[in-house]
Amino acid sequence: MDGKKVARPYPLQFQTQQLWQYRTDPPAFSFAFGSCAYFSEPEYDRPGTPYGQQYEIFTKIDSLRPDFMVWGGDNNYYREVDWSTRTGMLRRMTHGRSFPQLQSLLAHTHHYAIWDDHDYGPNDSDRSFWMKRDALDIFKQFWGNPNYAFDKEGITGTFQWGDCQFFMLDDRWWRAPNELEGSNKDYLGKKQLDWLIDALKFSQATFKFVVCGGQVINPAAQFENYSVYAEEREELLKRIAEQKIPGVVFLSGDRHHTAVHKLQRFNAYPFYDFTISPFTSGPARQTKEEAVSPTLLPETVLTERNFAVMSLSGAKNERVLTVKAYNTRGELKWTKEIKASELK
Repeated sequence: MDGKKVARPYPLQFQTQQLWQYRTDPPAFSFAFGSCAYFSEPEYDRPGTPYGQQYEIFTKIDSLRPDFMVWGGDNNYYREVDWSTRTGMLRRMTHGRSFPQLQSLLAHTHHYAIWDDHDYGPNDSDRSFWMKRDALDIFKQFWGNPNYAFDKEGITGTFQWGDCQFFMLDDRWWRAPNELEGSNKDYLGKKQLDWLIDALKFSQATFKFVVCGGQVINPAAQFENYSVYAEEREELLKRIAEQKIPGVVFLSGDRHHTAVHKLQRFNAYPFYDFTISPFTSGPARQTKEEAVSPTLLPETVLTERNFAVMSLSGAKNERVLTVKAYNTRGELKWTKEIKASELK
C-alpha cells in the first residue's frame, strides 16, 4: 500500500476451478453458509445489551477452510443514521468489513452474497425504498458476485462451482409491501421468477441451490417468509414441478434461528429448505405455529448463533451433499446427508 508491503499473518490468495468436465469425476468441495451478521457500534445501536456478539464465529468458519462462502442476506445492518444517505450506507458497509475476526476469512476464501432487508434498507423494506439504486451500487462494490441477470435491477445472479449451480435471488427489489392489500402480491416478481425457471431448466447441475433471503418451504405464514405471499410461492413450486427440474435445494436465512424444512410432494422428490441463522445477530425462537409445522425437521432447530458447512463428494453418479451445523465455538450440532439420487 502506497509502495510499501503490508505484512499479513494469513495468506492472501484465491483459487481457480479445475477443468474436470469430460476428464474426471466432479471435484469434492465445501462451502460455508449462513445469514444475519450484526456488527455492533454502540453510539448508533439501540441502548442495552449489544445485539451483535461472538464475532469469533468467523474465525471458526475460516479454520474449517471452505472453498467459498455464501452469505444468505442481512450480511450487515443499516441503522437509522445510515439508510437515507449514500455516505452513511458506505460507512456502515466499511465498518462491518473492518472487524479483525473477518480479515483472514475475507483474504483467501471466495465470497458470494444476496441481500435481505437490513443490508438493502430499513427493516422490512420493499420495492418502494427510496435509496434502492444507491443500495444496489454499494452492494456491487462490496461483493464479488461474478454476474448479474439484470443490468440495473436487483442483485439476482448465478454462479457455478464444480457440478453445482447457485441461483442468487433478490427478495427486495420487486417485492410488494408486506401489508399491501390484495392477493397475488409480488415477492420475487414475474421478471425474476421467469428468469429463475428458465435458468433452472437450462442448468445441468447435480445440485441446484436456490438462495433466498426469506424461507421458501416453511408453510406457516410467519414474519416475512414466502408463505406470506402464498400465490406467488405456489406458482414457483408448481412451475418447478411442471418442468420436472431435478436437484433443487433451497438455502435461506432471516429468521435468527436455524431449521430445516422438508416438503414431501406427490409423485416427486422432496424439497429441502436449509435456514441457517444467525451469525452474530441476536438469536430468536420459532413461533408456536412453526414448531408444529409438518415440514419441520425438529432435530435441526438451533436457537444459538451458528453456521453451516456444506460439502459435496462422491463419483459423478453418486454425489452426496453433507450439511453440518456448528455453533460459535465450532461444536458440531447436527449433520444431514442428501444423495443426489434422492432429488430426481
